[in-house]
Amino acid sequence: MRRHIPNVLTIMRLALAAVFFAALAMFHYAQPITPAQRNWLLLGLALFVIAAVTDALDGYLARRWKAESKFGRIMDPVCDKLLIIGALIFLAGPNFTLHTVEPSVRQASGVYPWMVAVMLLRELLVTGIRSEMESSGIQFGANVWGKLKMILQSVVVPAVLLLILFLEPDGRRNWAAWVRDGLVYATVIVTVISGIPYITRARTALREKAANNA
Repeated sequence: MRRHIPNVLTIMRLALAAVFFAALAMFHYAQPITPAQRNWLLLGLALFVIAAVTDALDGYLARRWKAESKFGRIMDPVCDKLLIIGALIFLAGPNFTLHTVEPSVRQASGVYPWMVAVMLLRELLVTGIRSEMESSGIQFGANVWGKLKMILQSVVVPAVLLLILFLEPDGRRNWAAWVRDGLVYATVIVTVISGIPYITRARTALREKAANNA
């Protein structure tokens, strides 16, 4: 029975992601933030944290119980990317738009569409490379940079949701805005950097395979 628990947690994360998106869809940034809107934001934060915990737990249990499955290897990263990219899309969307005295600041979340596009491009590129390598019989698991990227993204999303509650009403930069921007830009940079080792590994693996076949 316990062999199925990691897969159940993966499916649960998919369901949690759907409810999380629904909570963010109900939130609309405006100052002052009403108690109802604060509750939607905190609900979304809690759901994301629970989903992130199930991500760590299902992998740990699968390894400990030697219950790794093809379903888990496919669906686990799919659920991860859905949760993270979906969260970023909402954070860059109109529900988090603000009107401030600083024209350069448009999102209470500090997340902008170009950031989502860059991170999505990285995910699609790495997924394509990994699929091509593994279809060629070359093992191509996640590296340290990839794990660091996932951990950072999983921390930044709930941190941004929480920091929104501490922003200045007129949009002026305070400690919450500076911390928010630092976390968001660090995530974008780490996400981009984490894709480079996959490209270099793929080039090396293809050259070695070509040399062996020669």
